[in-house]
Order: sequence, then structure tokens, then C-alpha cells
Amino acid sequence: MKDLKRYYTLHADPKDVYNALTNQRMLEIWTGEEVLMQTEPNTEFSLWNGSISGVNLEFEENKKIVQQWFFGDDEKESIVTIKLHPHKKGTSVELIHTNIPDDAYENISDGWDEDYFGALNELFI
Repeated sequence: MKDLKRYYTLHADPKDVYNALTNQRMLEIWTGEEVLMQTEPNTEFSLWNGSISGVNLEFEENKKIVQQWFFGDDEKESIVTIKLHPHKKGTSVELIHTNIPDDAYENISDGWDEDYFGALNELFI
């Protein structure tokens, strides 16, 4: 199991980034796929037509999102924490993803950069 920590800068206010990460309709707009999302702890979520799924653990409006991600039938404690900080260019995003299965690490790492925050960044350009 591996851990990943990254930082991204998005050209939007933290409240707009938070909305894009938690609002089901906004998620569907920038991912282009079907999404299941509620901003309540202990609710299931699904992104990219189920390619990513898990349980929402914690929300701090405009500041933090914590989720448990599932990998296939393996429901180990893979935890994603996204923290949003005001930045002179908009929002600084701190991503921490723990306990990523070794065989999924490269795909997950690339996915954060390209599919997740790469696509989200294009929404705000």
C-alpha cells in the first residue's frame, strides 16, 4: 500500500472549487459522466459511472472533503482528504490519498493529475 500527497492551484475561490467537488450536477458537468454524490457523512458516492466509488466520511464546507475509496472488492481503508486553502491565484488544493493498493498506484496518481484535477482546472479557465 502506498500514500500520495499533491498540491494543485485552481483559478477559482474555495467555495466554487468545493461546489464543483461536492455538487452532483457540477460534478457531472466537468467529469462528463454519471455521478452519485451527497454532502452528508456516511453516504455512498460514485464518480465516472462507478469507476470511483466509496463512502463520504466528512465535509467542512468550502474547506475539506474526506472520503473512503473502494478498489474492486477490496474495501480497505483507502482514505482521500482534499483540503482547500485560499490562494492569491484562487485556491490551493492539498490532496492526501492513503493506502492505495500497489498495483493501482500509477493509475491513481495519473488520474488525480489528468482526469480529476486536470479536468477540474479546465472548468475554471
